[in-house]
Amino acid sequence: MFEIIFLGTAGARYVVAKQLRASAGLLFNFNGKYLLFDPGPGTLVHLAKRKIYPEKVTTIVVSHKHLDHSADLNILVDAITEGAFKKKGRVFLTEETLKEGLLLEYLKNALEELVILRPKEIFKGEFFTFQTTCLLKHTAENYGFVFEIGNQKLGIITDTAFFPEIIEEYRKSDFLIVNLVRYEPREGVLHLSVPDVKILLKELKPKLTIITHFGMTMLKANPFRVAQELSSEIGLKVVAAYDGMRITL
Repeated sequence: MFEIIFLGTAGARYVVAKQLRASAGLLFNFNGKYLLFDPGPGTLVHLAKRKIYPEKVTTIVVSHKHLDHSADLNILVDAITEGAFKKKGRVFLTEETLKEGLLLEYLKNALEELVILRPKEIFKGEFFTFQTTCLLKHTAENYGFVFEIGNQKLGIITDTAFFPEIIEEYRKSDFLIVNLVRYEPREGVLHLSVPDVKILLKELKPKLTIITHFGMTMLKANPFRVAQELSSEIGLKVVAAYDGMRITL
């Protein structure tokens, strides 16, 4: 069984700061083994609410340094390693994230493994395999991800502006999770908007697309309505995530 739990669906600073949606990232459940993806503010709290204890999380992946993707990294590593007394857990992060000191020094040595993400490389863990994409177009070093789920692939499009080359990075994805921050594009804002997602889906034709990581313009537009309109227009299944949503692939 592979289950995704959307601990939070907030994107952009205002939605995170006001906690209009939770900003706790994604939790992947591989038959009882947990991988935590982008542990933003409140991740520890939302794990506790669901009675998922941090020591059950064996792997943390941080796509980039921004706090809505990394704020709870240290408290979770501290919990996983039992205050740095036990050598446990794996963390995957960018070199920029590491250099900026987002992971405290005393916790680095407590980890079983600390892995630097590089573009277009395959990374294997105890119970998962994923490949990074090329460097995305964002204000921080940031990569997308394609996870192998049995004989299928799950693509995660993290924070980025649209650029044509991104299509090929996700060409073989059966499922997509897309960080859809903006309803309409805005000059100088390096995030995907609804018109960008239309282009992506028409090219990629995934079996299922889940939109998440919503900014204020998306909340005002109503993500559920946006997902319905995308589904109708493109003829593909598009679902808007909500805090606490669980989906099994």
